Amino acid sequence: MMRRVASALVAACVLLFALPLLAQSKPYHDGSVWEMQCIHVKGGMEDRYSRYLAGDWKKEQDAMKKAGYVLSYIAIRTEAHNPTDCNVILMTEYKDLATMEANADKAEELSQDLFGGMPRIEAGYTDRSAYRDIIGSRLAREIVLEPKK
Repeated sequence: MMRRVASALVAACVLLFALPLLAQSKPYHDGSVWEMQCIHVKGGMEDRYSRYLAGDWKKEQDAMKKAGYVLSYIAIRTEAHNPTDCNVILMTEYKDLATMEANADKAEELSQDLFGGMPRIEAGYTDRSAYRDIIGSRLAREIVLEPKK
């Protein structure tokens, strides 16, 4: 009986010490967080929306990057598979979820400073709603396919 208890204790200790080593041996680790917006640009309005992206959207993203709130950003055009599917995906990269949440209020203030306050920002939303619909958004975490250093 004592041998079984001693063997079980030894096995438990080995597992407790081995678990951190197993965790370090994963061939991947979590990376940055991406916020993705799926946009449906209405037919014939692709040029107008692309001009907005190259103007105000880029201006805001560059300011956020310069302030250290975001790491990078990208706009991707894709094919829509039905009339309500997205045909543009806007992606913004953050260091991690905590950084994204910690800087949310500062980022909003920066946007208001850039565009002249909330009434002007809301007017821009209203204007863009005439030629694009926001289908949805989601957060994703990058999987870095190498061991964590």
